[in-house]
Amino acid sequence: MAEQEILQRLNLLACMQCGICSGSCPITVKAPLNVRRIIRELVLTRKLPKHKEEYIWGCTTCSTCEVRCPRELKPYELLIDIRNWLVEEGEIPVNLRDALESVYKHGNPWGRARSKRSEWAEELNLKQPTQGEKISLLYFVGCAPAYDSRVQEVAKALVKIFGKMGEDFRFLGNDETCCGSEIYSMGEKGLFEWLVEENQNLFNKYDIDLMVTTSPHCYNIFKTRYPEIKFEVQHYTQYLCNQLEKGKLKFQEKFEATVTYHDPCFLGKRNNIFEEPRKILETIPGIKFVEMLRNKAQSLCCEGGGGRMWYDLPGERLAEARIMEAEHIGAEIIVTSCPFCLINLEDAVKTTGKEEKIKVMDLAEIVAQTI
Repeated sequence: MAEQEILQRLNLLACMQCGICSGSCPITVKAPLNVRRIIRELVLTRKLPKHKEEYIWGCTTCSTCEVRCPRELKPYELLIDIRNWLVEEGEIPVNLRDALESVYKHGNPWGRARSKRSEWAEELNLKQPTQGEKISLLYFVGCAPAYDSRVQEVAKALVKIFGKMGEDFRFLGNDETCCGSEIYSMGEKGLFEWLVEENQNLFNKYDIDLMVTTSPHCYNIFKTRYPEIKFEVQHYTQYLCNQLEKGKLKFQEKFEATVTYHDPCFLGKRNNIFEEPRKILETIPGIKFVEMLRNKAQSLCCEGGGGRMWYDLPGERLAEARIMEAEHIGAEIIVTSCPFCLINLEDAVKTTGKEEKIKVMDLAEIVAQTI
C-alpha cells in the first residue's frame, strides 16, 4: 500500500502534531498550506490526502520544516509525494507541465534548445572531455547559468576564476543535461529517475575526481540522490573557500562596499554550508560585511525552489521582504550564491523600486572582480 510505504519511509508516525512545521513555513503568509494537518490526515486515515488545491504547488521545498522539526522529520517530502500523485493524474499547473516537457525534450526546463546550451561559452575556448579522459575538475554549469542571460555572467565569472587559479578544468558543453533537482521537487519522479540514469551514463564516460556546480540545487541533488556517483561533488563556494585556505585564491583588488549575504536554502538549510561564503566575503579587501536579522538556518527563502521558478503565487514575494531587510541594515549589495536567488532577488529590487539603493550580485562575480 502506497500510503503505508510513505508513512514508514518518512517516519510520519513519529510526528507529535506540535505544528512547528506549519508555523515555520514561509509560504503560509501567502497560501493556506498546513503540512501538519496533511500529516495528521494521513496518519489517521491511512489514505494519502490527494489535495488538488493550488497551495500544494506553493511549497518551495526550502526544508525550513525539517530544520525546525523536533523529531527531525521531512514534511516537505510528503508534499512531493502528493505532487507525484497529482502529476500521474495529470493534475498539474500548465507552466509546470511545460517545464517538465521541456526537460524531457531538451534537457532543460527553460524551453530552450539543447544545441544552444553552450552558446554562453562560445568565445571562452573551454575544453570538453574526451572518452575515458582523466578529469581533475569538471565544471557542471547547470540549466539557469547556461540559458538565463543574467546568470550566464556568473558562469563566466567562475570560468575567469578557474583560469586565474590555473585550473585545467573541463565542461560538458551541449552534452550536459538537467540535474533533475526541480523535477524531483515537482513530483515527477519517473522523469527524475530517467535523468539520473542519463547523467550517470554520461559521467561514467570519464574518470572524474571532482565536480564543481554553480547551483546549490545541482550540488544537493547530486550529493543526495545520485547513489552511483563515484567522485566528489562541491558547490563552488566550498571549492573557492578550500582554494583560499590553500593560498591558491588570492585577492588583488579592493571591493569597497557594505554587503550582506543571503543564504540559499539548498546550500544552507539543506547542507549546512554557511561559513564558507562568509569567509570568502570577509577576506576580500574593502568589504564591510553586515548580517541580516534572518541569516544562516533562519534565512528567508527567495521562493525559487520546488518548481516555483515556473509557478507563482499572488501576494508579496518573499524576495521582496528580503530586499527590504537588506536595506534596513544599510547594505549596498545583497550577495548570494544561487542562480534562483539571484534571479528572484534582482526582480524584487525592481518591484520594490530599490534600484538606486541596493544591488544584487553573485559571490562569484565579486571574486572575479577582485582576484
